[in-house]
Amino acid sequence: MAREYVRPESPHRAIPTESRNRGLPMIDVRNVHKSYRSGSRWVEALRGISCRIDRGRFAFIVGPSGSGKSSLLYLLGALDRPTSGEILVDGQSLTAMSEAQQNAYRREQIGFIFQAFNLISNLTVLQNVLVPFLPRGVTAAQRSRAVELLTSVGLADRIEHRPYQLSGGEQQRVAIARALVKSPRLILADEPTGELDSRTGDEIYTILRQLQESSGTTLVIVTHDRRFITPEDLVLEIQDGQLAGTAEPETVDYSATALTGR
Repeated sequence: MAREYVRPESPHRAIPTESRNRGLPMIDVRNVHKSYRSGSRWVEALRGISCRIDRGRFAFIVGPSGSGKSSLLYLLGALDRPTSGEILVDGQSLTAMSEAQQNAYRREQIGFIFQAFNLISNLTVLQNVLVPFLPRGVTAAQRSRAVELLTSVGLADRIEHRPYQLSGGEQQRVAIARALVKSPRLILADEPTGELDSRTGDEIYTILRQLQESSGTTLVIVTHDRRFITPEDLVLEIQDGQLAGTAEPETVDYSATALTGR
């Protein structure tokens, strides 16, 4: 079995920013446009999107294929830049960040969950969860955290397995643990159950809700499948690159708002 280098814990800790930004929304999207070239023409993926999502919210972005929902998610994760407008996450302007700053933001502050799992085939389950830390060396605390998360998603007896030895649902559980291992402020998920059957999809959403509730992390999910949405969730509906409407939780929180920006 390949062994990962375990680095001693550093005595220095970063000063947390939660208290400084507590009164701000986790996500603040301001009149964002995104265009890209497709052959000889320009396509407007997003046309003046503005919305806010409070910290600790379980939120969905829904809409038909090609509506722009995944484009918005990628912008929130700094995987792409808007053509115009501004995006703030936890008080930080993503649009003002340099490429190096965006790399650090993705590496240190965001957890991603993708439809295709994106596990590394020659690594064990435990090593896949620890991938965000492997370049710099894994601390004992980080390894312990990874084992704890794998146990919480029901994979305590699979930590030495390879991805090909797991079912699709088990692979997505590994991806969830990997997204949470950094204790991120924000998790972005793009169709996390798109390749799973309905029963396994139910299990994945149960895990996501339990872990999100226990950690307080803000979770934003792009999905076609509305059956996973509950009355307590914030729902942003996108059509033709614009915000078509929002559904607030039944217990209305007016600090979690969505504005059309039109």
